[in-house]
Amino acid sequence: MAMHLVTGGSGFLGSHIVRRLNAAGEGVRVLDVIDSPERPAGADFVRCDIRDRRGVREAMTGVRYVHHTVALVPLAKAGREFWSVNVGGTRIAAGAALDAGVRLFIHTSSSAVFGVPEACPITSATPAAPVEHYGRAKLAAEQEVRSAAKKGLPSLILRPRTILGPGRLGIFQILFEWIRDGRNIYVIGNGDNRFQFVHVDDLVTAALLGAEKETQGVFNIGASRYETLRKDLAATIRHAGSRTRIVGLPAGLTVPALKLLDVLKVCPLAPWHYLTYHKPFYFDLSEPMKHLGWKPRYGNAEMMIQAYDWYLKHGSPADGAGSRSIHRDPVKQGVLRLLKWLS
Repeated sequence: MAMHLVTGGSGFLGSHIVRRLNAAGEGVRVLDVIDSPERPAGADFVRCDIRDRRGVREAMTGVRYVHHTVALVPLAKAGREFWSVNVGGTRIAAGAALDAGVRLFIHTSSSAVFGVPEACPITSATPAAPVEHYGRAKLAAEQEVRSAAKKGLPSLILRPRTILGPGRLGIFQILFEWIRDGRNIYVIGNGDNRFQFVHVDDLVTAALLGAEKETQGVFNIGASRYETLRKDLAATIRHAGSRTRIVGLPAGLTVPALKLLDVLKVCPLAPWHYLTYHKPFYFDLSEPMKHLGWKPRYGNAEMMIQAYDWYLKHGSPADGAGSRSIHRDPVKQGVLRLLKWLS
């Protein structure tokens, strides 16, 4: 039995990794600033900020594999904190793992490092070119991992597409609520861009295969089955039996308007969303399939439907007692609340 440390183990992705490892009989230690009521009884918990160098070093004791999932996500709109947590925290975690002799440091990066790619599918040869603060911080975090790797830290970097699955709320809570209520869904452009997501279980499988095989490298992770954004949204609407219609908005007017609303702090979307979600964005998966022996199980429509059904069954924590994980909690809709009323 190997000991795995999951940084951010109370968050959406981290909690899924923790449960899978615990179910497999592996040793699990969670490092996070909050504990989760869903944490298995067999998993240890260390309350620690990823920027606490001493606390992180102590948490590495006896650890063979590190799953580094701590990050402020785009909806946090964290400004300089993106660098403090996502970059500085990664530097501390990778350094502590190197000193502790960890066998593999598995870093969860983001497809945001690619910004708006000139061509798809995105391959291992596609240059990183982030277009907003979050993506730039995630790329800088990757560079911290690479720097530690040059000093001898075995590392695996996974770049997932937008993650979906049961329990995923955040920006998707807005989508699911509007479909449930039969309100129109608005997309930037015509929605005919091919757009890939990834199921949380498929991403966890990639991470666990990496640990099992101690595979090093950088891999892009996404679904193998996906259509245009419009078609996958339509499949979810049909499943819901909703009267929702998909309405396209001209990108040339909508993107500048959203930028202004963001400056005024009434837009729930982050720059990563309104700068990229109307563009084609999908990965070539040949590298992780070859080197990890990994194959995704879920397609876009099926994972959106699963997440929507979970939302209908469980709702969202509206009493303010959420998980403090943005991907697991609802978001304030801001000016979109008025748009929903008008739909």
